[in-house]
Parts: sequence; C-alpha cells; structure tokens
Amino acid sequence: MSSGTVLLAQPYFLAHDPKQVRKMKPYPPLATLITASVLREAGREVALFDAMLSPGEEEFSAIVASTRPAIVGMLEDNFNFLTKMCTTRRREASFRMIRDAKAAGARVAVNGSDAADAPDLYISAGADAVILGETDRAFLEVVERWELDPLADLSEVPGLALPARAVGAFAPAVRTGPRRFVHDLDALPFPAWDLVDLGKYRAAWTGAHGRLSWNVVTTRGCPYRCNWCAKPLYGTRYAQRSPGNVAEEMALLKTTVGPDHVWFADDIFGLSDRWIERFADELASRDAVIPFTMQSRVDLMTPSAVEALRRAGAEEVWMGVESGAQKILDAMDKGTTIAQARTATRLLKAHGIRASWFLQLGYLGEEWEDILLTRDLVREERPDDVGVSVAYPLPGTVFYDRVRGQLGDKTHWNDSDELAMLFEGTYTGPFYRRVRDLLHDEAVAAVAEGDLGEARRRKLDALWREAGSLEASSRTGCGPSAIPLPGS
Repeated sequence: MSSGTVLLAQPYFLAHDPKQVRKMKPYPPLATLITASVLREAGREVALFDAMLSPGEEEFSAIVASTRPAIVGMLEDNFNFLTKMCTTRRREASFRMIRDAKAAGARVAVNGSDAADAPDLYISAGADAVILGETDRAFLEVVERWELDPLADLSEVPGLALPARAVGAFAPAVRTGPRRFVHDLDALPFPAWDLVDLGKYRAAWTGAHGRLSWNVVTTRGCPYRCNWCAKPLYGTRYAQRSPGNVAEEMALLKTTVGPDHVWFADDIFGLSDRWIERFADELASRDAVIPFTMQSRVDLMTPSAVEALRRAGAEEVWMGVESGAQKILDAMDKGTTIAQARTATRLLKAHGIRASWFLQLGYLGEEWEDILLTRDLVREERPDDVGVSVAYPLPGTVFYDRVRGQLGDKTHWNDSDELAMLFEGTYTGPFYRRVRDLLHDEAVAAVAEGDLGEARRRKLDALWREAGSLEASSRTGCGPSAIPLPGS
C-alpha cells in the first residue's frame, strides 16, 4: 500500500461480540465497499481493513504504523444492524483505531450511527471530520480536499461535523450545511468485493453452516415511523434501486463470489408487490436466482408479494412482529395488527418460505399478561425462528425522549447479548433474559412433532409457571405507570 492509497476501515470486530461469534454469520462491510468503488471510479487507489474477522485492534495498529496512509476513512457498514446498536465495545475499538491512525500521521474521517449521534466524542478521540450521513459522495469530497492540502478548510463541504478550530468557532463540534441524499441508487457502482478476503468468509460460513452467505442491499432508509427505531443517517426517506439493477448485481455476484445464499440487508425489502414481481422476472431472465433471506413487515406480505418472493428465491422472511399484545404495538406506533402477523406467517409458510419473527420485550406499558400473549402467539402460529431483544433506547427516537430522564451513566450495551435494561422498565434485566430464553424454546418446541414435541411443551409449561411465580419479585417498582403513554 503506497502513501497515496486511501485506507478504508470499519471497526466492527466479530471477536468482540460473543453472541455473534456463536452465531458465526459474518458479512463484509457493504456500505464501506460501495464507497471504495466510488473512490476507484474517481481514480483513487483504495485499500481496506476489514475488522469483521480480525482478531482485534492490534492488527489495524500494525497496518497503519507500517504503511502510514495519508488518509483513513473509518466508515461503518451502515447496513449492518449491529452497528446501529452502538455497543460500548465497538465504540472503544473506534476510538483506539482513530488514535492509532492519527499517531501514524493520517487525516481521519469517521462515519456511522454512533458518530452521527455523538460527533463530539469522535472528534475528542482525534477524528478530523465526522460524516453525518451517507459516505458515498461526502467522503470523496473530503479526500479531494485533503489531497490538495492536508489542512484544508472543510467548512464548505456539506454533511460534516468538524472540530471547532476548523471553522474558527468555540464549540466542541461545528456542523456544516446539510447534504442532499443520494436518490439515484442505480448510479452507484457495485461494491468492491475484491477488497475482501473471500477465503476467510467462505471458511467461516462453511465451517459453521455448510454454505457461504453474502450481503446485498436494494434500498436506503425506511418510510415507517416505529417510535423506537433509530434513523440517524437516512431518516424516514426511502430510496430504492430498480429491479433490473439489483438483478444485474445478483448475476455478477453469482459468477464472481459464488455465494450459496444472499442476505438482503435492507430495513424493508420490496416495498410494493409490483417491485418484487419485476425483480423475480429480472432474476429469471438472467438465471440469477440465489436463495435469500430478507426483512419486511407483516402488512406487506400480501398474496401477490409472497408468490413473487417465492419465484425470486426467498428462503426466509424476518418480520417485526414485536409483541402478541395489540396495545404494545399501538404504543410503539407500529401500524400493524396481530391479525396481520397471523396472516403473513401462514401465507409465507403456505408458499414454502420460512416465517421468522423479531420480538421485543420490555416496551413501555408491557405487563406479564402481555408477555403471555406473546408466548401464546408463538405457540399458535409457530414461527420458524424468533429473535428476541429488550427495548433499547437509541438517541433520536420518540422512545428515547420518553425515557431519557431515567437513563444513567450506562446508555449502551457492551455487546449484543447483554440485554440490560437501560431505563426503568417493568421488570429486571435477568427476568427479561429468562423470558427471552423461554420464547426461543417455544419457537423450537413449536416445530417439534410427536412425543418429543409433547415432552418439550410440558417442560415449557412448568418453566412458564416458575417464571410466573417470580414475576412479582422481579418487578422494578417502575412499571407502566412510571411514564404515561400517549392517550393515557
């Protein structure tokens, strides 16, 4: 790597997250690789430090110390939901990498959900600029200015947070003007897959799951307004690639990387039936069908959409069911119903597509009776898998504003499995972890047949009774009445 090479890095180390190590589903940093391709189109030489399968920050430290790049872009993969969670361990890794890059003489620009929420912290750690939104064009503009003058004034570059000294003001960080979103996603190049160590990813995936999965994204943003969902980079806008453009990437991916499976990392994949139908047609015309998993909403799983998903190769759909209690969905501003969750699950299964649910415990107003409604919904509809978390207040959300006064010094989990209650919910963290495990067991038991299934269900009934007996003693004393809900 020459001194003129721009070094891109992403700071999410799988090794720092025990839960994700157990799951072993690593994906390359998609947003970072798209930015790499944009830089290449502009004639820049690019190198990548991919932390995903790295043992730790020491590897990055050694690289910057030996190569001494002039410019480092610490760019999160903003399509990876784990980066939006902003765990303390990931933040610590970012700060160390910033310091090491600065010690090697580099100018450092940073981008990510946490950096957008708290730019002062990243500037205090040594970052020369924080990119507050999309990186594709913004980082290229920063690079162009730094190449001409490493001390160039960036105050005219929109979409940044800068150290106060950079604009002559006395404040921890100063924001430049807003940057327009990228609307024509088809105009962006495909990700620079060649920068990734494909052999490492293939070994990790095939060793754990017997096949290689790869990530693709078709959209940016989400138009829905669930009040606990953070959108620090894209807001509520929704930009979508054309079906043909995505199918072309799938065809190229099939011949160059050769994955056995694709994970569509969109918040919402295929907003309309028509888009999915056209996508299925475009894939078929290119012989580019690859089994895939995606995320959507229960109210978008119409008969025509599900049939088109089947034709396109959908293997599994994850939906934000969240709760079996309608009052909780309404409090979340979810905009969906329990009946829609039932219909979507049955429809997907009828088409041979796995129906999996995201569930959320501990939202404001949730009582034991509501938890049991969630359990019963799992028992009755038998989702193929569940992912269970507890309500997590993220800056910029209505939910965060409601509980802000209850947050103490601890505002983030250390890793994705901590499940600590960061606000004063109805029950304690250990109680929610117990319920989380029971809901996972319910999903497993739901698909078991015969005597084995019956034995599991009897055991689960006993465990639920045991949890019920601990319910009163697990209350925090700060239950539903602690924070009034809208309309209460």
